Amino acid sequence: MDKVIITAALTGAVTPKDANPHIPLTPQEIADDAYQCWQAGAAVVHLHMRDDHGFGTMDKEKFKETVGLIKSRCDLVINLTTSGDSRASDEERMLHLTEIKPDMASFDAGTFNWMPAGVFMNSPQFLEKIGKVMLENDVKPELEIFDSGMIHNTEYYIKKGVIASPPHYQFVLGVLGGAMATVDNLVYLKNLLPKDATWSAFGVGKAHLPILYAAIALGGNVRVGLEDNIFYAKDKLATNAELVARAARLIKEANKAVATPADARRILGLKSAK
Repeated sequence: MDKVIITAALTGAVTPKDANPHIPLTPQEIADDAYQCWQAGAAVVHLHMRDDHGFGTMDKEKFKETVGLIKSRCDLVINLTTSGDSRASDEERMLHLTEIKPDMASFDAGTFNWMPAGVFMNSPQFLEKIGKVMLENDVKPELEIFDSGMIHNTEYYIKKGVIASPPHYQFVLGVLGGAMATVDNLVYLKNLLPKDATWSAFGVGKAHLPILYAAIALGGNVRVGLEDNIFYAKDKLATNAELVARAARLIKEANKAVATPADARRILGLKSAK
């Protein structure tokens, strides 16, 4: 039976509690949500941090506190953002990796205009440097793909030895400035991947469900959570655990199995849980 990895992206760097009171902001809130998502079927948790005013931050101490709280309760695969604060320097975006050495971290594979906010900057020099930091610290990059050209960027780094094979891709669909969240685009992007790659996908906002269904049908893995979508249905706000539970039900209805954290580590080629 196919096993499908559910990643729970809990909070992101921007959306305030005013938009959805269930968005976790403090290390304890994030860890509590992570535990509930693990109980509901998540194998991986993708973590952003917020400062004391609710804004995105790359504060390594908040990462350390949150990761410690999660690891004390469950065996979730830990996936840390490297783009949690647009004000952060290149060094600040990777400092937490060397100290925490998480299972995975985001590798945003190119620069583009994230409309209308500004430029999401990921220079070739930064990508090469952070790729090497991940290699040196045994952190698997999650290759975040916002458009097709970014796949070709990753091919360059794979050939150069900066990204180890087999690679793992996360399709980020529906961001204004990147690829639209359509099934056609998902199929197109999937067909560009290296043969040995694993992949996951999600659609932002109202595109959440179509991409969720399509990723399961196409043999991929899935990501859900309040970072990407704050609604369960029209006019009904979601919790992270509800979104994970629905994804788990859909996977089972497709006659597939929900991957455990141990399954995810095997599928993704990660080190064993500590």
